[in-house]
Amino acid sequence: MPRGAFSFPRDPLVHAARPDAVQQGLDALVRSDGLPAALASVRDEHGRTRTYAEGVGDRATGAKVPTDGQVRIGSNTKTFTAVVVLQLVGEGKIRLDAPVDTYLRGVVRGDGIDGRHITVREVLQQTSGLPSYLESLDEEVRPYEPRELLDLALRHKADFPHGERWKYSNTNYVVAGLIVEEVTKHSLAEEIDRRIIQRIGLRHTYFPARGDATIREPHPHGYYRDSSDQPLQDVTEMDPSWAWAAGQMISTNSDLNRFFTALLDGRLLHRAQLDQMRTTVPAGAPFADGARYGLGLVSTPLSCGGVYWGHGGSFPGYETRGGVTDKGSRRAANVAVTVQQSDKTPLKHVESVVDTALCG
Repeated sequence: MPRGAFSFPRDPLVHAARPDAVQQGLDALVRSDGLPAALASVRDEHGRTRTYAEGVGDRATGAKVPTDGQVRIGSNTKTFTAVVVLQLVGEGKIRLDAPVDTYLRGVVRGDGIDGRHITVREVLQQTSGLPSYLESLDEEVRPYEPRELLDLALRHKADFPHGERWKYSNTNYVVAGLIVEEVTKHSLAEEIDRRIIQRIGLRHTYFPARGDATIREPHPHGYYRDSSDQPLQDVTEMDPSWAWAAGQMISTNSDLNRFFTALLDGRLLHRAQLDQMRTTVPAGAPFADGARYGLGLVSTPLSCGGVYWGHGGSFPGYETRGGVTDKGSRRAANVAVTVQQSDKTPLKHVESVVDTALCG
């Protein structure tokens, strides 16, 4: 399914036809790509929200997909973490161009790695050169402490000298989360809850505790497979602490739309910090062609012109993609599917559904 294969009619008098395009896209994800379930929430320029679901919520029982069910949102968590950091910048408690060592003295050290030179901005922008810790995790999922994740990363040599280029690494956001905790003397989960979740009324969003493998509210089961010819494994229940500030959170498509809309409307950050967040550099994998990375926020080109702002997330069992349009009366769309696999072709189709929803 090419980007923009389905488009919404532009005449408001036939607005009722719009859900057909999104639903058709979800149908294709389930029937053609073989994904167990696909869910979407679309908020139009008038503030009206429609939710969609296709497929099966539990392959073992055949249960339906819960309407706007909770999913693990993976790296969308990075945007929440970045917002807290930037709020602290606005409060004068953190400086973007200060060295990481200002807040985590002596902590970030390794082969080609020196927190006295890496800045907070470079950490949020993914230009620090910090290596990923993911390859060093134990094969069996278990609880992790944030410092343990950082220590795993610091066993490896820097990917490149800080500031020289861009490369995606969860380690950057572990460092950002540790800075938040050092500056506020509160847990990152508490700060995200107080500063974002409660502030804008995200009723179905939370940061699960270390060791909490469950999903609290109605949710579709999540599945994993190494390739399309392998059987699906149910991985719904999993301790998410290995992802922490980079990917631990749980939410719904509708709550993600509310979050990104509030963020871009200036309800979470002062203009100066939002402008910094939207100052981007070219990004590569895992993002779509033409994507650019800011400070925990990604701009993605739209087939109808302009860009949308979001992030997206991957977590065993779930993939989420979406965001909000850049200008005018904002549209918001988020799509979640309930399988993660090495074949990324279905993800391009997910991105196409997002494009369809936002270009209507």
